[in-house]
Amino acid sequence: TEAFGELVTRYRARVFSMIYNMVHSEQDAWDLAQDSFLKAWKSIKRFRGRSSFYTWIYRIVMNVTIDWLRKKQVKGGGAEFDDAIQLKEVDPASKTVPKTDALPYETMERSEIRARIDKAIAQLSPEQRAVILMREIEEMQYREIAEALGCSIGTVMSRLFYARKKLQNLLRDVYENI
Repeated sequence: TEAFGELVTRYRARVFSMIYNMVHSEQDAWDLAQDSFLKAWKSIKRFRGRSSFYTWIYRIVMNVTIDWLRKKQVKGGGAEFDDAIQLKEVDPASKTVPKTDALPYETMERSEIRARIDKAIAQLSPEQRAVILMREIEEMQYREIAEALGCSIGTVMSRLFYARKKLQNLLRDVYENI
């Protein structure tokens, strides 16, 4: 119990951040993180050590989150994120935090771009969103992503290709103005 508590403490912020980037709701992210850790606790005996604990817990987190997103899409239509995009940063150490020496208009411009990127990512399928966030935000290797999602490296590469292509189309005007 104590060892598992230490693992929760170690990974809590990363798990929350990953879920938040998928669902854009602080309350839902905390609920899903709790559900994920509870599910991990119940199935800890099945952890064989063939992959890192980090990869194993991320697989659980992604499965819980993707299942939740699918249920929400079925219930709510498909535009569930349009009103849920928030500009607030979750992780102060995140790469997306504006530089502290930035001028106010630069900070506002970055916030607007961040909001556009968040909105574009929200338009990806849950599977594409997961691979984009794991690769680009979490900087995970293809092999780690494949293990975490329970799919092949080829599937990861395919999802990344189509996710990037869709993001490129959705954000074309942002790229042209940078």
